[in-house]
Amino acid sequence: MKSQLTLRKALFTLIFVMLGATVFAQGTGKIAGTVSDKKTGETLIGVSVKIAGTTKAVGTDIEGRYNIGSLSTGKYTLEVSYIGYTKKNITDIEIKDGAVTSVNVVLEEATSQTLNQVVITASVKQESVNTLYAAQKNSVRISSGITADQIRKSPDKNTSEVLKRVSGASVQDGKFLVIRGLSDRYNVALINNSLLPSTEPDKRAFSFDIIPSNMIDKIVINKTASPDLPGDFAGGVTQVVTKDIPDSKFINFAISTGYNTQSTFKDFISNERNGTDFLGFDDGTRGLPTRFPKSRAAYNSASLDMRLANSRLMPNLYAEKQYTALPMQNYQFTWGNVAKFKNEGTFGSVISLNYRREQNQRRAEREAYDGINFINKYQDLNYRYNLALGGLANFSYKIRKNKISFKNLFNQSFEDSYIDRNGFINQNTDIRYNSSEVNQKSLLSTQLEGEHQIGQKNLKLDWNLNYALINRSQPDLRTIMYGALQNSTAPFGLIDDHTKRFYSDLNENNYGGNVSLSLPFTVFDKKSTFKVGGLKQYRDREFDARIFLYTTANDTEFDANKLTLPKETIFSSTNIARNGFILDEITNNQDSYTGSTDLNAGYLMLDNTLSEKLRLTWGARFEGYNQTINALNSTGQKTSYKQDFFDVLPSANLTYGVTPKANFRFSASRTVTRPELRELAPFVFVNQEEGVQIAGNPNLVRSQNTNADIRYEFYPSPGEALTLSVFYKNFQKPIEQVTDGTSTADNLKFSYQNADEAYTYGFELDVRKKLNFISEASWLENFIAFANFTYLKSEVQSKIPGFQTRQLQGLSPYLINAGLQYNSPSGLSVNALYNRIGDRISKVGNESVPNIYEKGRNIIDFQLSKKVLKNRGELKLNVSDVLNESNVSFLNFGAGTKSFNRADDAVYYSYKGGTNFTLGFSYNIDLKTNK
Repeated sequence: MKSQLTLRKALFTLIFVMLGATVFAQGTGKIAGTVSDKKTGETLIGVSVKIAGTTKAVGTDIEGRYNIGSLSTGKYTLEVSYIGYTKKNITDIEIKDGAVTSVNVVLEEATSQTLNQVVITASVKQESVNTLYAAQKNSVRISSGITADQIRKSPDKNTSEVLKRVSGASVQDGKFLVIRGLSDRYNVALINNSLLPSTEPDKRAFSFDIIPSNMIDKIVINKTASPDLPGDFAGGVTQVVTKDIPDSKFINFAISTGYNTQSTFKDFISNERNGTDFLGFDDGTRGLPTRFPKSRAAYNSASLDMRLANSRLMPNLYAEKQYTALPMQNYQFTWGNVAKFKNEGTFGSVISLNYRREQNQRRAEREAYDGINFINKYQDLNYRYNLALGGLANFSYKIRKNKISFKNLFNQSFEDSYIDRNGFINQNTDIRYNSSEVNQKSLLSTQLEGEHQIGQKNLKLDWNLNYALINRSQPDLRTIMYGALQNSTAPFGLIDDHTKRFYSDLNENNYGGNVSLSLPFTVFDKKSTFKVGGLKQYRDREFDARIFLYTTANDTEFDANKLTLPKETIFSSTNIARNGFILDEITNNQDSYTGSTDLNAGYLMLDNTLSEKLRLTWGARFEGYNQTINALNSTGQKTSYKQDFFDVLPSANLTYGVTPKANFRFSASRTVTRPELRELAPFVFVNQEEGVQIAGNPNLVRSQNTNADIRYEFYPSPGEALTLSVFYKNFQKPIEQVTDGTSTADNLKFSYQNADEAYTYGFELDVRKKLNFISEASWLENFIAFANFTYLKSEVQSKIPGFQTRQLQGLSPYLINAGLQYNSPSGLSVNALYNRIGDRISKVGNESVPNIYEKGRNIIDFQLSKKVLKNRGELKLNVSDVLNESNVSFLNFGAGTKSFNRADDAVYYSYKGGTNFTLGFSYNIDLKTNK
């Protein structure tokens, strides 16, 4: 009772603080925004921005930003001027009490006839149109993006949801990005100015759902290369820029809860969880006991009695606990602060915390089929307890032509997956199988970066130092299996080959830095820029695993009746005895490895304005790369696998301005695709859900890619676009996940290998259009329809005799994104989204096992949001995966067809995730500032 009173007091205190902050937020308004060059899209430094009829004036900073405060409610005019540019006045800017009005401005270079004579006047609405055109048309590369303003108008709560709205992009499993049908292997991501480390230790993929959407300043997906981008991609480079200096002080909090149609309020089963699981951290009770021998040699060389004593140190944790699956919970808190100093300096900070917890269950089926008979067939109930805890802390200081930023991101994720399996194996044995797998992952990313404009020639110096730490722990992955011959009356007994305990730890450090220098110059009175830069990225990894098997302690003394004991008691201390069971350590030499990669890069780049309509950005990137894997071979000898590569990666992007609203682009480049450390490591891991083994291949080499793109783009009005792209890619030595040659239908083993060659070509059509073309009704202005269709044709070629051509592993033959969006002036927003990818090869087969395909499915999401409480609050309702179609991977036995046919094909793995309903509320408090 006392704790409840304390909680109530805390809640009342929090409410009064919020109400007080809201009251104090009533005060003066602000105008803030950026000023950029209409032709190049680059922001301008030192532009004079003045409130007409007053003495209030500021200059744009190193980022081209300005901020004018202490403005009373009313309408104002901005006077914007810069040497060499035509002066511009922006009228009808409405200021509201306590609010920040965003006004972005584009300036045109003055000609000799207009210099100091002409003043362009535009309304604030017209200028927003001009700014959008400049951003869309002046990108150096073929790209798609979304800004903070667009994100604010959407109900998206994290970055992965935002990415669904970007042309040519889709999201897998709610967090992994697919660009132009190319999955994680072919894409790379940057956060601010550094490479994003993979959040998945087993593959190159970043879980974008860990970044809250309100922390994003902008996202750009580059689909073509340029010398200043990383060369390790073929699909796209995603640049995520997080906020640092807010326009005003604020506090924002958000809370949401969710219901899953096949999980929430239903029975939920797992082994017992410990006291700190709800924070995303195991409390240590799942780890190996402190007194347990530190190595296989120390354990197995001990006497039988000593090994029994050590086995008793391992508690029997196989007992099931039944819970009720609670609704999803999500909490976010963000605080932004800005302070201005008398020396013209500005210090800003943004700090965000987020917490998410959910419990889901799904029914799955798995089949092993040899083309004649089903060898194995079973059904799973998979219970998943997922938790994510994260934080972001960005600090920046700007003074005149300099800016220093310190940016940090942390995420802790915790997943407890429990499988309850029933079915048969080996065509004759009924089984009951359970596994409990905890994955605990941590990511810490920190960056120190700077931007500086130097001297009268406006040299631009950018630099970045970064560090990232990744940890992954699997403490006590437990499996247990009982079996009985089919059609027999015998009781189910323990099958010790499938009753194991597994422990692993992965630690990875990423160290990096990059620097670039841009020098503007003029050729034939046309602006050009020369840019030179370099990058260093070093990564080291340590991985250790230990594996134990329950077996009989002494065959001559063993009590066979113990085999039928229930899992709750079978491995209790009394049954760890000479007449019972013992742990046998079966750790292999290859179950531990260390690895490192070392990337050194430099580039030269020229951005030339050749004429009023023609712009060429070209140059070359030079990348030296070393990869090393150190491990023990099967005989215990130390083995080191080292490879060095040096690549010259030229690229060129040519843009022709057909009209002020249309561009024609051509791009050509060379890039590479490198293997991940896990793909190189000889370690063999068992995937419990799929029941397969996955091993690395230390002899993998990088793929060399040739890319060509042609694109026409037309921007008829703000927020509208019509683009058509045609592209071709050639891959030399592409990396694929393949079925090992020794695999059989009931014993699948997967590894990685380089194919000889592959190519893909296709087109991408993107349309975004307001519906006011249907009629002149004003309400149609608020409707936007958008659709993206990407078609890809791919083929893998090989010199192996009898090789049958097929599509590239991991490549979807088509991708469809479509949606309808409604945004009303009253703050009501409605979105309907549709997504589908074509059937694609997820794993390449062999002579006895056919290719395994991932079946495409239809995904429909619905989103509704409404601004409330004078636009400070927002209610959101999300309905995701309305159709809840099955996720199916299938063994393609059907002759002449690559689509799923239940009569011919076997289900490799299939499940449904359920439909999710999420209801949320967010509230923003603008804190009073005096400047």
